[in-house]
Amino acid sequence: MPRFKSANPSSTTRGQFSRPSRRYKPDPQPDLIRPATREEMLPVALAALALAFGALLLCVSRNYLLLYGDAVAHLGIARRIVDTRNPGLQQFGGVWLPLPHLVMLPFIQNLTWWQNGLAGAWPSMIFYIAGVIGFYRLCRRILVPRWAFAATAFYALNPNLLYLATTAMTEPLFLALLIWLTLLTLEAVAAIRAHTVVGRQLIVIGLLILAAVYTRYDGWILGAAIWLILAYHLVRNPELLRRLAPSFGLFTVITIAGPMSWFVYNQVYAHDWLDFMRGPYSAYQIDLRTKPPGDQHHRGWHNPGWALLFYTRTAQVDSTAWEFGFVTMICALEGIVLLLRHMRNFAWEAAMVTRDTALDVSYRREALATLLLWLPLPFYVYSIAWGSVPIFIPNLWPHAFYNSRYGMELLPALALFAAYALAATEVRLAVKKPLYARLFQPVTLALIAASSVGMMYSIPLVLREAQHNSTTRIPFEEAIAHELEGFPKGVPILMQESDHVGALQQAGIPLKQTINETDYDSFHAALGAPAQRAAYIIAIGKDQVAEAVAAHPEDLTELVVLCTTGQSCARVYKSNIYQP
Repeated sequence: MPRFKSANPSSTTRGQFSRPSRRYKPDPQPDLIRPATREEMLPVALAALALAFGALLLCVSRNYLLLYGDAVAHLGIARRIVDTRNPGLQQFGGVWLPLPHLVMLPFIQNLTWWQNGLAGAWPSMIFYIAGVIGFYRLCRRILVPRWAFAATAFYALNPNLLYLATTAMTEPLFLALLIWLTLLTLEAVAAIRAHTVVGRQLIVIGLLILAAVYTRYDGWILGAAIWLILAYHLVRNPELLRRLAPSFGLFTVITIAGPMSWFVYNQVYAHDWLDFMRGPYSAYQIDLRTKPPGDQHHRGWHNPGWALLFYTRTAQVDSTAWEFGFVTMICALEGIVLLLRHMRNFAWEAAMVTRDTALDVSYRREALATLLLWLPLPFYVYSIAWGSVPIFIPNLWPHAFYNSRYGMELLPALALFAAYALAATEVRLAVKKPLYARLFQPVTLALIAASSVGMMYSIPLVLREAQHNSTTRIPFEEAIAHELEGFPKGVPILMQESDHVGALQQAGIPLKQTINETDYDSFHAALGAPAQRAAYIIAIGKDQVAEAVAAHPEDLTELVVLCTTGQSCARVYKSNIYQP
């Protein structure tokens, strides 16, 4: 840690202390592997802030914020918590977990930010910045500064991540939680092995696990893995476990509370404690509705080999331009082997110390906690094979776009472990070819910059998927929004909003003005008498509103039929008898 020098020690008087000088002594060991200092973190944080705002300006100027239908839906769920006929806790319901919608609440109440997508962009940018800061801190636990910087640059400059950081998608939030949980777990294990009390750390980790559980379902597996790691190390230290029994007990309760409370929520509001797994909006039901006729399934169905290929290939294309993803994956896998070898030999000093580097030997086997970054790999392989979660990318048959963003969750693992392998290569080069060793890291940084530019030039995969899959949805919702804008202000509109809340968003119609499925009583009353309950009715395809109109067509006048390629037709009706 740099030590500040007094500006003028002789001028110190009673009750006064001299201010520390802005000049400080340089670190005598700048390449020590150790926790990052504040002086290191400030430039990283400022760079992340600049990248986030640069990405936001670019995406706003090109109308990229609302390309993903899921982003529009996340914003719609957050909006209906405060703006619907029946606001409150019950509006959290659905397959998606609640935390991403909760963090949007301070922003979603601004109607303009809901319409343009900024309500989702602000929190995503915050979590992107937090993720970059945490990732650098994590890298410094096992890498010297120059390679920690290279790994962080690879992570922070990824165009797919920068794009997602401007949307209402959940990836920036979960990646930040994954990184910080990995970092804090490593630190907690190190403290336990040093027989240090870690009661507060356990509570903080428990709260972050709760946040991860409420963000994505892979957070459930992550939380269980972290609990097992910490419990294992505490059990091996009975004296410390006795001292930490209250903290560890509370940590366990918090860890379990997340999944259990979600089961209870689904039972209370959906009358099925596994509604998120088998309900009408679950991945299983969506897969049944969208798969081809007959008994056809995607190639990874019940085939973990194909599932592994699809997910790792997606992660490669998400991480690196052109076909450099293969090199990145190979380096990352080599990094795992090297880390395990160093742990097994318990001799990092011999493997990593050179004339220009030094290693803090207090960080040894706890570095295995960094393997938590690889947890998305088995989770998504299982999800593709047995969880009705297909992934399609244009690089593999059937050459389509679907769920390519899931590969982003492996980005921290690829960045950290590839850098670990390259750092070890630099050490080996320094023995026989010192000039090559000095050029190795600058060349790596140049390749990282070239990869990022190449991905932006060819349009990164996650953005291409958003553009491809929005080509029919956006014009369809714009057409509905155009009709909505012509309605008298404040009149009730009967519409099932789950699939096309974007039309209401674009028109700036408050959700409380609509009669929709989020309020069971008023919605089903309106389905029984559409003309009496609503001034205007919008039926899309064969939804519940369309069925109600077919059953009760009396006193309704059809105004217009809206059809676009790839979407069901929307029919707009006006009630002839509605009285406010």
